[in-house]
Amino acid sequence: MAAAQGAGGGSASAAPSGPPASAAGHGGGSTAVAVWEWQDEFGRWRPYRGNVCSYIEQVIQASQQKGRRSGSGLVSSIPLGHADPALAPYVIDIPSLTQFRQDTGTMRAVRRHVFPGDSAAGQGVVWEWQNDEGGWSPYEMNVCVFLEQARATNHQRVDLGPLGYNYEVDFVAQVQTNKSTRFRRSVQRRLDAPYPVTTSTTPLHTGVGCSCQQCWPNSGTGPITTRYRHSTNSPNSAAAHQVPGRTASGSSSNVGFVPYNKPALTGARSTPRLNAQSTLVLAQTGSLSAALAASNGVSAQALPVKMSKSSRVSQALAATPTEPESVVKKYLEELKGAPADEDCMICMEKLSSPSGYSDSCPSSSIRPEAVGRLRSCQHSFHLLCVLAMYSNGNKDGSLQCPSCKTIYGEKTGTQPKGKMEISTFPQSLPGHKDCGTIRIVYHISRGIQGPEHPNPGMPYTARGFPRYCYLPDNEKGRKVLELLKVAWKRRLIFTVGTSNTTGESNTVVWNEIHHKTEMDSNLSGHGYPDPNYLDNVLAELAAQGVTEDCLGQ
Repeated sequence: MAAAQGAGGGSASAAPSGPPASAAGHGGGSTAVAVWEWQDEFGRWRPYRGNVCSYIEQVIQASQQKGRRSGSGLVSSIPLGHADPALAPYVIDIPSLTQFRQDTGTMRAVRRHVFPGDSAAGQGVVWEWQNDEGGWSPYEMNVCVFLEQARATNHQRVDLGPLGYNYEVDFVAQVQTNKSTRFRRSVQRRLDAPYPVTTSTTPLHTGVGCSCQQCWPNSGTGPITTRYRHSTNSPNSAAAHQVPGRTASGSSSNVGFVPYNKPALTGARSTPRLNAQSTLVLAQTGSLSAALAASNGVSAQALPVKMSKSSRVSQALAATPTEPESVVKKYLEELKGAPADEDCMICMEKLSSPSGYSDSCPSSSIRPEAVGRLRSCQHSFHLLCVLAMYSNGNKDGSLQCPSCKTIYGEKTGTQPKGKMEISTFPQSLPGHKDCGTIRIVYHISRGIQGPEHPNPGMPYTARGFPRYCYLPDNEKGRKVLELLKVAWKRRLIFTVGTSNTTGESNTVVWNEIHHKTEMDSNLSGHGYPDPNYLDNVLAELAAQGVTEDCLGQ
């Protein structure tokens, strides 16, 4: 259960009572409810709220009815902002069952499960476990149903093994126990809104492929089903993604894609300012140098990385137009005639019709019916839709194609200022016995959000810093390190958003580039050995526009 997978715990000596039959499915209830879930970067399935699931079901049902009348196919995409304004950047692509965030290009697998109307989902019952920060994280819906069914039949304790997880839940003590480590966490039962009743009991999706960028090919055609993100764990593994005894090193607040309300479109520049730091650290500015600490017997080797004060990056930021209309017109050429039968992937309206953002994103220089084609990849969209997408990001002068993820310009992020320290020591990582280890330490402190953040002027927190990360000190590990330096300078490693684990908003979270925060014991998925990690993180960096071509800039 990744985060929902458990907290950690231990086995009991007495055999736990088993819950009745199966949790998911169509049981004896006369009605059924539909639950839509998206898969996070740990492989956890997280349910959308009931009103969002209702909207998805309504759109699909209306599309099916229209298809029966006209012979057309099922709706291809569903913009979630119509159900919840906070989800404005998100679109669900039905054919591939993926969630796509338009302003960052992040893709997640989605699935639809049907449960009996008298199950936990139908009654609005949510079971949660207590995370490292003291907040509450929900179990996957099938686990909630499983637990509620066991509770209703007076079981005092239940084994989650039948669902593939190495945990027991004690209803009397209200704790979850890891059967291997005996680590315990509190659990609770909470009432929420029930999920929508459905007449269709045929699930649209049965796959469980992880859809974090580490598992996703750049083509965006779908999840890689032949490997799991952490290599050593399958999606149904019993390994815990709740890290026992750890509070920060990256696992407890990993999310960089949590939605926030669209900022108002303005003509003001909002290119993030890059502030210089100490010469002993990797700073997010023109002067880059490596900080190599020597402490606790660690042998540190100086690896200076110098850049002139007027770097290519700073020159590009200064020269790149960031006025929204200027950026749109730079990367798209306006078409004289719109394709008759083609939809705009952003607003889901026909390209031959006006943009769906004509009311919420007016422009004095772009007509609502204007259609443009991106100059390199040749994908077409309403110009006004691209304008709205760009204005919803941090307006750094770059664009990313919503269809193929091609990046135009130089992508920068919204990472708060901080420092990146690098050191080496001779101890080897599991799976890399022929070399030492590179240690990266990220330091970010709390502060005030800037214009590029979700809530400008409000404070943000920085939980769990400093954060320690590890790479093998071999050729490929050093290559990853150099690219991470570039990503740090471009403010792509962290962002300000909402913690996926604690639910805390306005806090510093990871931003789609996975790090190994443990040296060994890959039970959590954040340590070694992991033979695919270096290749996967290189692919993630490339998806952010950070490639070997960036080195030396």
